[in-house]
Amino acid sequence: MKTQYILYTFISLCIFLSSNLLASQNDFFIKGKNLFDKKDLEKSKIYFERDIVFNPKSEKSYLYLAKIFNKNENDIQEERNLRSVLVLNPSNDEAIYMLTLLKIKQSDYDTAKELIKKFELVCVSFCGKKSEIKNKFEKIIPTNEKD
Repeated sequence: MKTQYILYTFISLCIFLSSNLLASQNDFFIKGKNLFDKKDLEKSKIYFERDIVFNPKSEKSYLYLAKIFNKNENDIQEERNLRSVLVLNPSNDEAIYMLTLLKIKQSDYDTAKELIKKFELVCVSFCGKKSEIKNKFEKIIPTNEKD
């Protein structure tokens, strides 16, 4: 009887601790987003990274990390996080949009061209940005393609 009591107490304690851990994990993205909105990029970056540690499929955290690296002009990390978003959700139009702009900035004509095609197929919330992308893309078109 005493061993059953100890077992029930142990199981209850484990359930309690795991529920607290899960609740704190969910807070990481929210805290990171709040700090990001307040322009505290370094602290928000830490919370987004924590969220990814506990939830490796956190598409939103990868996207916000890409936004942070974009503001810090770290193209390599920005692209890495955008590609992570697209692995998790290939139809994320915001990630495709950001990656297209990055490729245009890097004058990567072929990749930008493919991303524009993909963007046109999947755009939902960023469809208004089509003309912006096309205008920027026009500036990097090779002379032999313009004819």
